[in-house]
Amino acid sequence: MSTQHVTLVPLRIVLAITIIGAYALCGSSARATGSQFPPITHGVAAGDVTTDSAVIWSRTNQEAVMHVMARARGIVRGGGGPRHYATPVDAASDYTGKVFVEGLDPDTAYTYQVWFSGDLDVAPAASARRGSNGTGHFHTAPSADDAQAVTLAWAGDIGGQNVCRDVQRGFPGFTALNAIDLDFFIGLGDLIYADGVCEEIGNYGNRQIPGGFGPSADIETFWAHWKYNREEPEYQKLLANTPFYAIWDDHEVVNNFGPLHDTRDEEPYTPGEDLLPLGRRAFLDYNPVREDNETPKRLYRTIRWGQHVELFILDTRQYRDANREADDPELRKSVLGRKQLVWLKQRLATSDATWKIIVSSIPMSIPTGDATERDGWADFHSETGFEQELVQILRYMKDHGIGNTVWITTDVHFAEVFVYTPFLDDPSFQVHELITGPFNAGVFPNLDFDTTLNPQRLFFYPPPSSEPISSYKEAVKIFNFGVIRVHQDGRLTAQVINANGERLYEITLQPK
Repeated sequence: MSTQHVTLVPLRIVLAITIIGAYALCGSSARATGSQFPPITHGVAAGDVTTDSAVIWSRTNQEAVMHVMARARGIVRGGGGPRHYATPVDAASDYTGKVFVEGLDPDTAYTYQVWFSGDLDVAPAASARRGSNGTGHFHTAPSADDAQAVTLAWAGDIGGQNVCRDVQRGFPGFTALNAIDLDFFIGLGDLIYADGVCEEIGNYGNRQIPGGFGPSADIETFWAHWKYNREEPEYQKLLANTPFYAIWDDHEVVNNFGPLHDTRDEEPYTPGEDLLPLGRRAFLDYNPVREDNETPKRLYRTIRWGQHVELFILDTRQYRDANREADDPELRKSVLGRKQLVWLKQRLATSDATWKIIVSSIPMSIPTGDATERDGWADFHSETGFEQELVQILRYMKDHGIGNTVWITTDVHFAEVFVYTPFLDDPSFQVHELITGPFNAGVFPNLDFDTTLNPQRLFFYPPPSSEPISSYKEAVKIFNFGVIRVHQDGRLTAQVINANGERLYEITLQPK
């Protein structure tokens, strides 16, 4: 589904023009088949927020027109007046819709309303009276020269290994996240487990809300996984009030996938049928990711948030070479693909942000997959892996004086913090990696790590134990996410926090 928006006009102008434009996009098929104001079924969200734009997302349950009304809160410099957008939704996108809101002011709080209609009635008040109106908030990013404090959080691994929505607590980590005043939230991969199930009794013995689905071999089942997770009220609350940046990892499609190994032979899959296009389609349908008309399927991107922070969000799935291939010194394997690798180097070299935060869904030195088919960067005593590309990136950073970089990762289902001194001839060049997880999934602590980058382990959680987790209550203490606070003076404080809101670890870094 491509991001569309109809010509915006000030609210006081004749809004029927906007709706007529929406119907022109899809003809009469946009007419709702049921209620005049179809319901919002899975909340609202604002994503890919920049200094002057945002993507607003929502979903209904029938063909309709999705409306968005955005306005600034308080007195602003320019583009703060009410703005109305509309786009049709239909079965092709599972009745999800996205509109691209632009022309906004930097460092400004906005409120938006979302509603769906089946005719030319555009009044949000009328839909609100029928309970079909959703409200959200977001704050645009400060300008690149604005030295503001920034607080962000990230999490990954949601609903895997039959560790799903608890009957009483849902996904408890979202309650903990909602207690923190965040500037934005990063969904860092494995936001669903499309190759898993959610049964009535969970992996840790608790009663769960059953999903009613199996592994995803068709688009309807992919959508069902997304709907299940998004039905969590605290998740909806977070996305309605916090800018959201989403990226995928493997379980949005199938375990350890890449474009050259995204098929499965066992039921319910069809042998030889590629799963990547289906998983990517569902990911784009259910996340407020901006889709450029020229490169609509591109997921890697940068986000600048004031003077101190720039995010470099990597796509480690869509362009990778086959996991099973050897990481030959002459023919280096690639996770990123040539185009994304060049983009990353260029954007890092031109960034003047105090901190460059690299968002990678795969860890740097913890081995994933197995020795015959490593799935992450690390080789770890094997010929596979993607280690040489990572070393190339780090060497480029060292040679070009690119410092103050922090990598945030997930995927491995335990928390760990490393500091790397990858080149012993230059001990002043260091990189930190902050690994969190699972947010709500199986727990698999592993003390192994690759030593190529000369890592020093600063934190590991949960502590190794020969005893399995005995209860859901114990598991919740282990579920975790990360928070970074960059202070106005440029100091960076990172924390690992569990699903009960308890701080497990904290480190403060000074910019060099």
